Amino acid sequence: MANNNSIKKTLIVAFSLCVICSVVVSSAAVVLKPKQVQNQELDRKSNILQVTELYKPGDDVEEKYAELITPRVVDLETGEYSQDLDPGSYDQFDAARDPATSRTLSGDDDIAGIGRQEKYSTVYLVGDPDDPDQIVMPIRGQGLWGLMEGFLSVRGDGNTIVGLSYYDQSETPGLGGEVDNPRWKAKWDGKKIYEDGDFQDPQIQLVKGGASGDYEVDALSGASLTSRGVTNMLRFWLSDEGYAPYLARFHDDSQGGA
Repeated sequence: MANNNSIKKTLIVAFSLCVICSVVVSSAAVVLKPKQVQNQELDRKSNILQVTELYKPGDDVEEKYAELITPRVVDLETGEYSQDLDPGSYDQFDAARDPATSRTLSGDDDIAGIGRQEKYSTVYLVGDPDDPDQIVMPIRGQGLWGLMEGFLSVRGDGNTIVGLSYYDQSETPGLGGEVDNPRWKAKWDGKKIYEDGDFQDPQIQLVKGGASGDYEVDALSGASLTSRGVTNMLRFWLSDEGYAPYLARFHDDSQGGA
């Protein structure tokens, strides 16, 4: 009988400890969640600022973002700003997973390999939102080992690249991982997207053997599949499937047109 009581007490103590630990872990997760969300938001703002080349080490991210950046939500089909969606609360990644707010891409159309695409995207205007110096657009697509997510910034003509930066990628270090190399990222500044005002056919691409034109950037050495992934995602997001309808309007506005 004494042995049975001892086993019972041991089980009660073990169960009590499990319950206490579960409560502590759950409470910690609840307490830390707002801080995690805050850090994620700060990281997003930092990445947006960095691709504009206007951010300097030591700058206060929140202050610089508030000074320079105005977010807007764009209808990808029409290129018009949405009057109904709040850029402060709209999450295009959640929208891409919801059949009601996204569309399935066919194999031929899905050159970026993302499967589903949101109908609306948040863009970030740099400077005067009525006459911005730059526009930052989120992009994503498949690399060699998984999804690559980043930002592309273009100048006020809607056709000249300022920078390309990836904040989430799992490419091979020293090969495809060189998308994070500052020397390679610097090669994008000044490159063109569309030729002769044709916003339906983006020309920008990565090429082997040394880039020689306005529409070419050096491919990543030893990383042909990652390089192809970068080209494909840019060709997708800068086509009619992505930001081209908006960039065409953006280009017209910057030229004093409609």
